[in-house]
Amino acid sequence: MVVAAHIRRETAGTYLRSAGIAVLVLFAYVITAFLARPDWAAVLQGTLVPHVEWTRSYMSMLVGILGTTISPYLFFCQAAQEVEEDQKHGKTTVAQRRGSTNLELSGATDDVFTGMFFSNLVMFFIILTTAATLHAHGVQNIETAKQASEALRPLAGQGAYWLFTLRLIGTGMLGVPVLAGSCAYAIAEAASWKGSSLSQKASRAPRFYAVMAGAMVVGLVLDSAGFNAVKMLFWSAVVNGVLAPPLVVLVVLLTSDKKVMGSRTNSRGAMVLGRICAALMSAAALALLVT
Repeated sequence: MVVAAHIRRETAGTYLRSAGIAVLVLFAYVITAFLARPDWAAVLQGTLVPHVEWTRSYMSMLVGILGTTISPYLFFCQAAQEVEEDQKHGKTTVAQRRGSTNLELSGATDDVFTGMFFSNLVMFFIILTTAATLHAHGVQNIETAKQASEALRPLAGQGAYWLFTLRLIGTGMLGVPVLAGSCAYAIAEAASWKGSSLSQKASRAPRFYAVMAGAMVVGLVLDSAGFNAVKMLFWSAVVNGVLAPPLVVLVVLLTSDKKVMGSRTNSRGAMVLGRICAALMSAAALALLVT
């Protein structure tokens, strides 16, 4: 059993390293943005000065961006992974897992800030690169990966498609387990399935892994049925943006409650930012429904 566990850890490590290397391709958008030579004055103005259009297309795009940045499924996945991390360190009961040390909170804070900084940095340059290449040449409706890959042509030339493909593989290797796993965690927690975890073998958590497999099968069926994958990604982000505000409100309320958090409640600044985030996301979702 020890050898088997070691093999599983080594396999997982190799998987993550391979996916991580592939995801580094995302930084190609940063380089391409400079090679595309956009109007940097217009970029700065468009970044810092809000521009709002009360149209369905604008609001759906805004809600989609918010939904893909603060996605509801991450609430379930992150919480479940924290529990599994504690269990791995011997905290097998709820009483043992209650509370966190300053070191643990500091590590979690660094993890969140680093991840959000780089993810939003890459997202910004993807938007900028696409605008400076595809949109600047009249391409406003992307339906295939091949069309999307043209944004990397200033950097990779004829190899843009293969560079984009490598990026898709890397993000898929990291994203699919999180997406399918989040669905399984949410259902398992709602149904109170004991021992449902990615740290368990499939034979010990059959229902948990069945949900994961089912989620991936549904995705494959929809893709094979001819549905537009790009549009499905976009509208799933919009749905996330509509569902996220109530969860953000609950998180802010719970983390500001001394009965729940004890002495670890939100700071005043974090509480204000959380409420602003919830208000803006709620307003965007309502605006989409109205338009």
